[in-house]
Amino acid sequence: MSRKQIIAIVLVKNEDLFIKKVLENIFGFCDRIHVADHRSTDRTPQIIQSLAAEYNQIEYRRVDHPSESHDMIAGYAGTETWMFGVDGDEVYDPEGLMHLREALFNGRYDKYFKISGNVLHVQQLDIPNQTTRGYLSPPSRSVTKLYNFNAIHAWPPPCPERLHGGKVDFKPGFSHESIGFLMNDFTWESSPFRCLHLCFTHRSSIDIASNKNKIRIRKSPGEHKLWRYNLRSWIKSFLGYEDIPLYKRNYYMRGSLVEKNIKAFGL
Repeated sequence: MSRKQIIAIVLVKNEDLFIKKVLENIFGFCDRIHVADHRSTDRTPQIIQSLAAEYNQIEYRRVDHPSESHDMIAGYAGTETWMFGVDGDEVYDPEGLMHLREALFNGRYDKYFKISGNVLHVQQLDIPNQTTRGYLSPPSRSVTKLYNFNAIHAWPPPCPERLHGGKVDFKPGFSHESIGFLMNDFTWESSPFRCLHLCFTHRSSIDIASNKNKIRIRKSPGEHKLWRYNLRSWIKSFLGYEDIPLYKRNYYMRGSLVEKNIKAFGL
């Protein structure tokens, strides 16, 4: 019997619009789901705790800093674990993930440290008509985070957040360059590892209540340290231009704006 497992580490902050679907879509893929809630003030905690009462694979923990999310999973290093990092604005195709789970357990991707999947960075979401418009990766940057923890001896804290930064102690034959680019091997329609990245949409009821007609596009924890991007973004916003963080504009808005059906994601 295989000892392999798939563990998710989900880092959230004020994600009550989509967090239920984010978690429901990965239930069948993951053996265990660790949720690190960074001081949410909307309904995110209640939604997650309600799901945790129904699904015992969820472990909910409130954290004071994103770095604690990496502390929660560092102990899995060196085990036959695929570690799946998920954000509160990432909705995955659940049926595709089941095909990916089979491939992972069959050892198809054991030679890689990381798997990079297909992403649609959503700019316009039309749930009633089950369509969306956005930018695909490739050519935009993929945000999927699926790591082979059996390829490393350790990934110890401190790290700014889970699966980011720090010093990785690799086993022989592996490095940061050991990446399986599924995003290049599959089209969006055929990919077993595809994600709707809702980074250009409202994510919390708080955002809607405070600014209904203008979408608040957030910075990730790492983006807050990119002072050059933040300064340029602030200047453009001050001058009346669209307030999109420059990092997201540069990396998530590459190529043509495309329209896709999203029925498979269950939104």
